[in-house]
Amino acid sequence: MSSIMPDPTLERHFKGHRDSVTSVDISYNMKQIATGSMDSCVMIWNMKPQMRAYHFNGHKDAVLSVQFSPSGHLVASSSRDKTVRLWVPSLKAESTSFRAHTASVRSVNFSGDGQTLVTASDDKTIKVWTVHRQKFLFSLSRHINWVRCAKFSPDDRLIVSSSDDKTVKLWDMNSRECIHSFYEHTGYSTCVDFHPSGLYIASGSTDHSVKVWDIRTHKMLQQYQVHSGVVNSLSFQPAGHFLITASSDSTMKILDLVEGKLLYTLHGHKSPVNCVTFSRTEDFFASGGSDKQVLVWKSNFDSESSDPVSVQHQVSSKVHNMPSRAASSTAQDTFSTAPSVHHRQVSKLPEDHMVAPPWRGSNSRTTHFPSTSPSTTQHTLSEDLPQPLPRGQAHSPEGSIPPHLTSTLEHIVSQLDILTQTVSILEQRLTLTENKLKECMDN
Repeated sequence: MSSIMPDPTLERHFKGHRDSVTSVDISYNMKQIATGSMDSCVMIWNMKPQMRAYHFNGHKDAVLSVQFSPSGHLVASSSRDKTVRLWVPSLKAESTSFRAHTASVRSVNFSGDGQTLVTASDDKTIKVWTVHRQKFLFSLSRHINWVRCAKFSPDDRLIVSSSDDKTVKLWDMNSRECIHSFYEHTGYSTCVDFHPSGLYIASGSTDHSVKVWDIRTHKMLQQYQVHSGVVNSLSFQPAGHFLITASSDSTMKILDLVEGKLLYTLHGHKSPVNCVTFSRTEDFFASGGSDKQVLVWKSNFDSESSDPVSVQHQVSSKVHNMPSRAASSTAQDTFSTAPSVHHRQVSKLPEDHMVAPPWRGSNSRTTHFPSTSPSTTQHTLSEDLPQPLPRGQAHSPEGSIPPHLTSTLEHIVSQLDILTQTVSILEQRLTLTENKLKECMDN
């Protein structure tokens, strides 16, 4: 029987940005935090109190996304100025810049091996680049509105994206095709991320909801209606048991994915919370808000959930022995040296808001969504970790496409892909020409 889990605690807060903090990331070694802001600056905060923050100027408009490379030797930032910059997170502030899109770049994300970048833009495209020399590789362009976010899967074989066209799309890196679109959100899909197992995705929306899908069956497993404002950001705990969300309602919520319920509501920011992320060690998470503040929290999660390798094997036995957390609501509500924090335990969500999650194991009771969801049998996980979605596997009901049309459709899709790549190459050449003309005019 594990002991009762203590509440998350606010450890530190940083002030330095002159406008809303839009994005936050924690380095793998937990020594630095990177933030982007509407003030057009990237800042690198050092976790050691005696060390000063680095203030990086270079972008000519709001910085919308920042991320450390897996090695921690680089920080990527994307901006409304249509560029992506790669910074060395040191006092010298060395950086390289490239024009990535023809509109604001909303999101930038490193692949797991640190060799590739994926960017998402208001020009409705997703683009993939090499980190070395920032060479353009290919473009993904099936969204019909702004693309807010794009992330690599843990094995780098897939990309997931969210858009103002209200869809979440799953892409295959090998075939460069969209293999599935999720349409369940009624509002714009603002943020999306892969579960650490690579088998599930979660998305937040302007419809105030958070939804979790299985990427193999394409079925929605859970939905949470716990915020009263737009869900701006979300992040999975590395062990995969919890999901943290940030909202324009000025709160963050910690969701227990195993139990399918809300565990905590955190009131640290005085205005909309724009971004949140777990550290890779999961001991901490950081958040940024429109109040210009960056807050660092100690998660205090149960130590036995901290091993991402064994988590899938622990879930079945752990769920039934999980203690009640009602007793943990007696933690301090305020901190004299930091913004106020409130913790609130909430009972399990009503059955019309969730499906029994696969993390429970095969003995769990299955609950189905109301009539708005497909009436299918719930898929559950055994203790042996299933294989990820194979490359290029698309989900189409049996008999939906006559066999004699398949080859014709594949030919059309391949021709469209060639056209898309041609347009992308032309766009790159135009960008190079623009840059050369600008250099000539400056000289």
